[in-house]
Amino acid sequence: MSAPLLAVSAYMLMQLGIGVWVSRRIRTESDYLLGGRTLGYTLATFSIFATWFGAETVVGSAGVAYSSGISLRNAEPFGYGLCLLLMGLLFAVPLRARRITTLADLFRDAFGVTVERAAALVLIPSSILWAAAQIRAFGHVLAVSSGGLDVSTAIGIAAVFTILYTAFGGLLVDAITDMIQGVMLIAGITVVFVAVVRLAGGPIDFFSIVTSQQAAHEVLRTPQPWFATLEEWAIPVLGSVVATELVGRIAAARSPGVARTSSLAAAPLYLIVGSMPLLVGVVGPQLMPGLADAEAIMPAIAHSILSPVLFALFAGALVSAILSTVDSTLLISSGLLSHNVIVPVLAIQSERARVRIARGGVIVFGVIAFVLALRSDGVLTLVEAASAFGGPAAVVLTCFALWSRFGGPRAALACVISSPAAYLAGLALDLPYPFLASLATAVLAFLAFGLVEPRRDKPAPTLTMRMMDDR
Repeated sequence: MSAPLLAVSAYMLMQLGIGVWVSRRIRTESDYLLGGRTLGYTLATFSIFATWFGAETVVGSAGVAYSSGISLRNAEPFGYGLCLLLMGLLFAVPLRARRITTLADLFRDAFGVTVERAAALVLIPSSILWAAAQIRAFGHVLAVSSGGLDVSTAIGIAAVFTILYTAFGGLLVDAITDMIQGVMLIAGITVVFVAVVRLAGGPIDFFSIVTSQQAAHEVLRTPQPWFATLEEWAIPVLGSVVATELVGRIAAARSPGVARTSSLAAAPLYLIVGSMPLLVGVVGPQLMPGLADAEAIMPAIAHSILSPVLFALFAGALVSAILSTVDSTLLISSGLLSHNVIVPVLAIQSERARVRIARGGVIVFGVIAFVLALRSDGVLTLVEAASAFGGPAAVVLTCFALWSRFGGPRAALACVISSPAAYLAGLALDLPYPFLASLATAVLAFLAFGLVEPRRDKPAPTLTMRMMDDR
């Protein structure tokens, strides 16, 4: 076993050990899915940052930059960083004040049980796709670290570990380990970035290479319609601003004020750290030309220029990025099914039974994510699909649920059903802008049915609602 693989394995076992240890403290569904709503400013900030900073930020965006440079066609990390800013400015306070467990709870309170369950079933695939992206990237890390393991086998090992890690600990262990993982992320990515800058001859030479590589890409790049650019940016911004994983971290915060401040603090941290892999990807063709798999540029360049100790640090950073995201995606998908569908339908009262069902959901959805990871073309492809499928309906329903009494159950149900159907139809018919079509369908369906429904009786809270227990 190589030294980097040994270090990564030790780090993985440490994380699993923490998960098993913390699992003994889990007593209720809230403990498992929300960590008991105990996250303060520091833990919440690092938890949001670490959850959002997934494999696509390191592996996916660097791979795209390696192939085609930096352009408006690739919104990572800027589009996803904007999501955190919008969450903090607009959504964090009213969402946390509702004391919801999942986003589907908000839809139940505003539009009824039928919409809650339909929305849960629509949102689950998005989380599974994101989990698949993380598992695929985890496999890349193990394959590069081992120096000989094929990617398919590595993805299988990654899937088994992530399923066990998530099923044992829940969000409570994630809250405890996110601080470690966040520090590892920042340290590991920074080490690679600094090493690449030094290899290029210093900051001036490095940015000279960035400029020249960008110029070379610009010559080869064909112009695209502005609608295509809008599509690329709408997917991360509007498709992920109320992503269920992000809402889960907001719901786990100690108070609405903590949720807002932590989201706003995580946004610049994400943008700064997320820009480093992007720049490494741009200079990658000059430092390491001819890679068959562009998404392997970060692990490959780190493996070639770093000492075994520093590469182990980088590999630990990637593992941290993946674990902090994949457990959120599997937890959320399981929570949507168990908390919003199975538990209420079967009227399960036992907290122990609820936790068992949630853990079972993690295992089932983890296996599905593994299959998707094997069959996908790339990490970024999976992430974009995750944002695009359920995102339009989620953001439209959230806005109307929080800030308006317009529309009722029929309008919401029409939105939930028609939006993903429009997206899938767009893909099947190879239409140019399936996400924008899905978003327009969601808005029009809600408005059309809302016009023939009475206004909801329960007044919606305003954006400036009073924050109780804002400490």
